[in-house]
Amino acid sequence: MPQSLAYNYIHITFSNKNRKKIIRDDIKNELFDYLGGICSHLECNPIRVGGHKDHVHIFCLLSKKVPLITLMEELKKNSSKWIKTKSNFYKNFYWQTGYGAFSVSPKQTEIVVNYINNQEDHHKKKTFQEEYRAFLKEYGVTYDERYVWD
Repeated sequence: MPQSLAYNYIHITFSNKNRKKIIRDDIKNELFDYLGGICSHLECNPIRVGGHKDHVHIFCLLSKKVPLITLMEELKKNSSKWIKTKSNFYKNFYWQTGYGAFSVSPKQTEIVVNYINNQEDHHKKKTFQEEYRAFLKEYGVTYDERYVWD
């Protein structure tokens, strides 16, 4: 086959260090836009970026040119540097070390977008940790609880 084709939807989620609820309303939309811009720059078309006070969700098309680990490194490194310039409140801001990245069927894209859009309501009932464990269970991921959180 002479042409390389790829169309991989990916749902990424990660929290800030120790899941402190410090992503304030006054910066969250700008942060989400910034993360989407990083995705765009790497040709990982962002479909929806959102989250809550202690974590983010990024739903994008993974570029055929960029490995997932490169996308993650760029997202975390650049957004962490950026948010620290926004105010002294964020001077000690860090993302957690790990992340979750889950493939999504093209038939499920609307469900993921709606899920990300409804984070505020969703997290009135469930913590990020409960949410993340549910993702791991749904995808059949084996994990050791001691190494999931930092």
